[in-house]
Amino acid sequence: MESQSQKKTYGGVNAGFGDVYGVLMLPKEMIDLDKDPPPFELRFQVPDVKLVLKDFFRTREVGEFLSGALAGAMTKAVLAPLETIRTRMIVGVGSKHIAGSFVEVMEQQGWQGLWAGNAINMLRIVPTQAIELGTFEYVKRAMTSAQEQWKQDGGPNLQLGSLNFSLSLSWISPVAVAGAAAGIASTLACHPLEVLKDRLTISPDIYPSLRVALSKIYQDGGIGAFYAGIAPTLIGMLPYSTSYYFIYETVKKSYCSKGNKKSLSRPEMLLIGAFAGFTASTISFPLEVARKRLMVGALQGKCPPHMAAALAEVIREEGLLGLYRGWGASCLKVMPSSGITWMFYEAWKDFLVVGRGPM
Repeated sequence: MESQSQKKTYGGVNAGFGDVYGVLMLPKEMIDLDKDPPPFELRFQVPDVKLVLKDFFRTREVGEFLSGALAGAMTKAVLAPLETIRTRMIVGVGSKHIAGSFVEVMEQQGWQGLWAGNAINMLRIVPTQAIELGTFEYVKRAMTSAQEQWKQDGGPNLQLGSLNFSLSLSWISPVAVAGAAAGIASTLACHPLEVLKDRLTISPDIYPSLRVALSKIYQDGGIGAFYAGIAPTLIGMLPYSTSYYFIYETVKKSYCSKGNKKSLSRPEMLLIGAFAGFTASTISFPLEVARKRLMVGALQGKCPPHMAAALAEVIREEGLLGLYRGWGASCLKVMPSSGITWMFYEAWKDFLVVGRGPM
């Protein structure tokens, strides 16, 4: 153990702590007690908000989100009258024919009636298309990346006792999964707007304005009333959304591969999008009829208990062809809507995301 005389002082600072000693070397100016200490300064830099926002809006996800919103708004502004006639025919309001339904709306409500519920329709379609297309692109990239990683790493394994199973997920289509995810996400987020749109379109005498519709629906059933029919909506949305995106991406990829093309022209996007919408609508249309029957039944106080009962009711009253009542009007609306949406979306995405070429 060192004696007291062995303790040393360096620069006026004794570095001894019990039995452990160290040396702290300080410059003379730092230990000059007669000298005034330097003033304390606190500096911070405010981030450039414009630069932050610019970087944010230039991300791929935001560009796809905005592209979907703009494409949806532009499409609905053009096709609102077809949506009105399609909804009336599906739920059995008025004439069973497109021309007759058009004449009835003009006689009863004037040309403004063709855009009945269009304000809420625009409010609905902008977030719906933004969420749907943004989710589709994101999940498709994530699934594709995961599959490539699984191929390199051998894929996930499932072990049950001494048995070890290697799960091959290469058979799963990233596009189909992304399409299903897109439909679910947009439906959960925007279903209340769909309820409002249907009430304004089907019963304009009961719900003459958006404010009245909001108030009356809330008074009748609270927040839950805005999610009326969510289960059948999801059931009907899954096959439509999955097949819609799968068909578009598959046909697009095959067409570009056979033609040795990197991308589609705008007219080609229009045609392939219309074909995808036509096929997906035809596959899922009976579920759409049942869903609309459930929603209208809820308004009239005679709602079938579930989707299967709604399908059975339609078949019993109108036969099998009743499952496709309004199919022609639906295709008349879905085909141009799908084609125009894809055309506008790809154009806006080229401008906002890819940054190549004019719209």
